[in-house]
Amino acid sequence: MTSKDLIQDLLEATRKNINQVEAYNQLSLEILNWKSTPESWSVLECIEHLNRYSDFYIPEIEKQIDASKHKASEVFKSGWLGNYFAKNMLPKEKLNTMKTFKSMNPLGSNLSKGVLTKFIDQQHKLLNLLDKSKKVNLTKTKTAISISKLIKLRLGDTFRVVIYHNQRHIVQAEKNILKAKL
Repeated sequence: MTSKDLIQDLLEATRKNINQVEAYNQLSLEILNWKSTPESWSVLECIEHLNRYSDFYIPEIEKQIDASKHKASEVFKSGWLGNYFAKNMLPKEKLNTMKTFKSMNPLGSNLSKGVLTKFIDQQHKLLNLLDKSKKVNLTKTKTAISISKLIKLRLGDTFRVVIYHNQRHIVQAEKNILKAKL
């Protein structure tokens, strides 16, 4: 895949994520906090989960782009581990549930619409980082991942994992909204 195409696809996906979450501001707190079961996440908990991951990934991505000595390349080549993680994050018809780390689990948090504002702000930073990444090699520039500083992913894969993860939980939030309105 070309680096240019990858970045363009990820920019479009991020803009779509922003637009969807901006629309949540029109919903009542009752709908945003509705849950089908006590163990499931509300819309706000889905978005808070994403905020917690962005708190790690946005500074990490920025640091690695700023430190990269690798000039941009026409082609992005995904790594096997990064590709595996990215593909597992993509939303599917029947979402397979994944265990999340306690620090990333917002279950039972007292949340307000400020969660939405933070998400939108973080996504604008992500758009800027995607733009900034056009100047570096998406294959050779590496980032740490949230589960282990010892494992490094290619920058292009890290962007894919983060943005696909966002899409996954926005799909989850959308399903919650539909159920809450029934």
